[in-house]
Amino acid sequence: MADSKVRQNYHEQCEAAINKQINRELYASYVYLSMGYYFDRDDVALAGFSKHFKDQSAEELTHAEKLMKFQNKRGGRVAFYDIPPPEKDDWESGMEALKAALALETSVNQDLLKLRQLAEDHNDPQTCDFLDNGLLQQQIEEIKQIGDFITSLERAGGGLGQYIYDKTELAENK
Repeated sequence: MADSKVRQNYHEQCEAAINKQINRELYASYVYLSMGYYFDRDDVALAGFSKHFKDQSAEELTHAEKLMKFQNKRGGRVAFYDIPPPEKDDWESGMEALKAALALETSVNQDLLKLRQLAEDHNDPQTCDFLDNGLLQQQIEEIKQIGDFITSLERAGGGLGQYIYDKTELAENK
């Protein structure tokens, strides 16, 4: 492999951590895809939840692509790793899926914060700036949105409440 002509002040640990984060974002996309197609099943039929989670899957894929582009801009090398399957395929309810999504986004946020600290420890202002002005802000917004969805769905309740929430609230947030 040829040496990079553009690599400057980019520590190998930061490069490895970016690759790990790429895998984490792809995993999150995979989980959301699982959720999206669960709610699309004929025996579940909650189109609002399905669309929401499919959109989230696409958003996580976009995050992974941003990280890959950043890796190349910095002179790093993108490494692809196996993506583990989601821990489950049957999400049972919108509430259960939203709570799992909140836990997933919180975990991804923690990983990004660790990556940010690693970049700071290695005096890498470009990586810090990339994270501060992009992915970390988006994580805050995603966590808040999911928290709001959970609160609203708790008020609506299960059964018919979940159905109405699917048809109204999620339709408004497209």
